[in-house]
Amino acid sequence: MFPLYDVIVVGAGHAGCEAAHAAAAMGSKVLLCTMNMNTIAQMSCNPAMGGVAKGQIVREIDALGGLSGIISDKSMIQFRMLNRSKGPAMWSPRSQNDRMRFAEEWRLALEQTPNVDFWQEMISGLLVKDGRVIGVRTAIGIEINSKSVVLTNGTFLNGIIHIGEKQFGGGRTGESAAKGITEQLVQLGFEAGRMKTGTPPRVDGRSLDYSKMEEQFGDENPEKFSYSNSTEPLKKQKSCWITYTNKEVHQSLETGFDRSPMFNGRIQGLGPRYCPSIEDKINRFAERERHQIFVEPEGWNTVEIYVNGFSTSLPEDVQYKALRLIPGFENAKMFRPGYAIEYDFFPPTQLNATLETKILENLFFAGQINGTTGYEEAASQGLVAGINASLKVQEEEPFILKRSEAYIGVLIDDLINKGTEEPYRMFTSRAEFRLLLRQDNADLRLTQHGYDIGLASEERLKNMLDKKSKTAALINDLRQKKLIPDSINEVLEKIGTATILEKVSAEKLLKRPQMGMEELKSIDEELNAYLSKYSKEVLEQAEIQIKYDSYIDKEQQLVDKLSNMENYQIPNQFDYLSITALSNEGKQKLNKIRPQTLGQASRISGVSPADLSILTVYLGR
Repeated sequence: MFPLYDVIVVGAGHAGCEAAHAAAAMGSKVLLCTMNMNTIAQMSCNPAMGGVAKGQIVREIDALGGLSGIISDKSMIQFRMLNRSKGPAMWSPRSQNDRMRFAEEWRLALEQTPNVDFWQEMISGLLVKDGRVIGVRTAIGIEINSKSVVLTNGTFLNGIIHIGEKQFGGGRTGESAAKGITEQLVQLGFEAGRMKTGTPPRVDGRSLDYSKMEEQFGDENPEKFSYSNSTEPLKKQKSCWITYTNKEVHQSLETGFDRSPMFNGRIQGLGPRYCPSIEDKINRFAERERHQIFVEPEGWNTVEIYVNGFSTSLPEDVQYKALRLIPGFENAKMFRPGYAIEYDFFPPTQLNATLETKILENLFFAGQINGTTGYEEAASQGLVAGINASLKVQEEEPFILKRSEAYIGVLIDDLINKGTEEPYRMFTSRAEFRLLLRQDNADLRLTQHGYDIGLASEERLKNMLDKKSKTAALINDLRQKKLIPDSINEVLEKIGTATILEKVSAEKLLKRPQMGMEELKSIDEELNAYLSKYSKEVLEQAEIQIKYDSYIDKEQQLVDKLSNMENYQIPNQFDYLSITALSNEGKQKLNKIRPQTLGQASRISGVSPADLSILTVYLGR
């Protein structure tokens, strides 16, 4: 009935979709298994992509040849570049999306990808032989063979939904939990844990009074995620809105705390620190009189509204009463209540940098099964797992991104070396080389990699090389272009920057904080005509590289200095326990995680600088 597949992907969320597409695009025969074909790429929580650090990840996925950026562009209803008032390392693209169109675009894209087959059924177990995975077993007992398996189960592994004192099995509201896989993996020697996440109620937008809220517009000149030419920026946008809770809302919510599964011990799993429930916020930040609520439309034509900031597992009657005390929500009609969900995950220190498990060969984990939170984090792991599953089947070298190359590299390196006890979320602060890992240069950093492994197209590579060469030519020309005081000082005064006494290059002038490409255009007609020939992307890239030249150089020098440690390989069977000079904790952590390089060893929590020095000496021997 089934052929021998190269890659079976279990789960069709953001991680599963990226994994299936990547492996198939690289030439592998793929089977994507999902419990419901109608919920492929479902935006289970908020209808948005990107945000701080997450937007950089979406751009990186796109640069490598993944589809999250393209799908986001096609289903976008609003675009905003966050943190524009800060330096470019902090700029983060974010889109509000049409939930139904997002899922539809992903399904259509997968159906149009050669080499992807589909199977709708719960996967209840793995087929294992001689320490390696050789396929999956479905709930009705069908065995499907494959050379590798990628598990992207999301919140479905033994999922339990909590609403007040009610609890029932489910991986998502209205959908069954997945059973069998956790129990089998634990028997095989895997360590498992429990985590928790939540979602807010959805309401009828027709019942809200927007006159009592602050309108939040999209950017005047919206951009997009994808570097490809297959999508266009939005021509029109849909607004979001902002309102706030108050003391009355908080007091109303507190009446249900005695029935809260969070406070009475029914929920054991740890929830996301940086996206707490409304009851958690009230409890932890009792001094705060109000909390921000983002009122987000779920699409172009639907009236459904996502109440961002009001995630809760309180009883539905408590949710409803408190909602109606929020300004603008006085007559709100609820479509469905918020809820919390507990699910199984596997501490990611059990993975290699390829996201292949250390215990079972040819088995890969991606997404929330690794303890992460967020669509973007899941999608990036799915991409890497799909790439490496395909490469392993083809007997090619693995694909591993360094911390200095991508946020995706930071994410995976953090997970496999440090693990996580709470849902992991990416922030710019987690990346020590964030000035190099900007959202504007993900194509320059990663498209060559994507092309080399057979994922990014030749057209993408040509676009990247064209942008790179034009940026270099523009920077060089601005260095050569000299401006004289008499012709520009009057304009410089109007701009609010110091006048010049002698000839100065356009490049040097651009380094001033008051000067940008638009200001350069305004001070010299010849320069205006010349700069107008370049695209917005090239102009922005050149400006950033010129303004931050010395800082970028210093960061690159640090990367080069540390690269020796990253390239220093540690043999797989290295005997850490025999080195008596290592600390006991260092021995235990090194022996458990078994780092592949000295650089990786240096980032393991519990491995001291002294341990590292001793290890270096022994490796030198």
